[in-house]
Amino acid sequence: MRTKKCAYLTMQDPGDYVTDYDLSFDAMAAQGWAVETVAWRNPDIDWNRFDAVYLCTAWDYPHHLDEFIAVLQNIEKSSAILVNELSLVEWTLRKTYLRDLESRGADIVPSLWCKDIDAEDMSSWFTAHGTDTVIIKPEVGANAHDTYVLQNPISIETQASLSTTFQQRACFVQPFIESIKTEGEYSLFYFGGEYSHAILKTPTEGDYRSQEEHGAQIASAQPCEQLLAAGQKVLAVVSPQPVYVRVDFVRAADGRFLVMELELIEPSLYLRMDDTAATRFAIAFDKHIDEHSV
Repeated sequence: MRTKKCAYLTMQDPGDYVTDYDLSFDAMAAQGWAVETVAWRNPDIDWNRFDAVYLCTAWDYPHHLDEFIAVLQNIEKSSAILVNELSLVEWTLRKTYLRDLESRGADIVPSLWCKDIDAEDMSSWFTAHGTDTVIIKPEVGANAHDTYVLQNPISIETQASLSTTFQQRACFVQPFIESIKTEGEYSLFYFGGEYSHAILKTPTEGDYRSQEEHGAQIASAQPCEQLLAAGQKVLAVVSPQPVYVRVDFVRAADGRFLVMELELIEPSLYLRMDDTAATRFAIAFDKHIDEHSV
């Protein structure tokens, strides 16, 4: 059997990021794949020498968005198959995909969408969401970069910082969900449309950020039936079906699970949290390439 070649797109320098994609290497090899890590900003890569390209840990792409899109378009023009598909990637590059999910019936954290902001708009955010605490995020972003939790009223200094950060930059404002601090954020993982495993991310005391780079605790989780149903409801309105996806949920005050993020580009898959997750990933990956190969 011919050994198939897959490029795992990574950052040139991962810095302090925690990764575990290497746990998939043996599982991929069992499916006939040779894996090579490739820095996505390397301009000298011939994508035609790969059968597939997996968007692995290109976590710095929000700072180089146009360059990132150009690289993906070059991969798309080559003989290699991009995973996930380019249409899914382009759809979720901007957080406005959440608005699409909501229009299709998914429950998301309520969001106000802003093309630009000024100081006169800021007080209305609290009124619209019926709360004294909101969170503002850039429309294109990752790892909680340029994310602010805001209390009513917003200080003059913070208003000035927000106006600078989001000048001519699209963003969105959500109510701060208190259960993020008390319970945490759930992540459900699906490979080939099938549920694989789940984790619970609990921010460090006094923080709200769920990334382990910011000190959050990560634990394996057994999702309740309500959470599993929420995950299936979200997947049912995504087309085409992704090879891999992480869906992040938070519990609202009324008990519903609300979508925080739908990670289709380069999510950490937390393979280390489940002994058989890597095998499920590799099988789904191989099946997708087999079905889409010419």
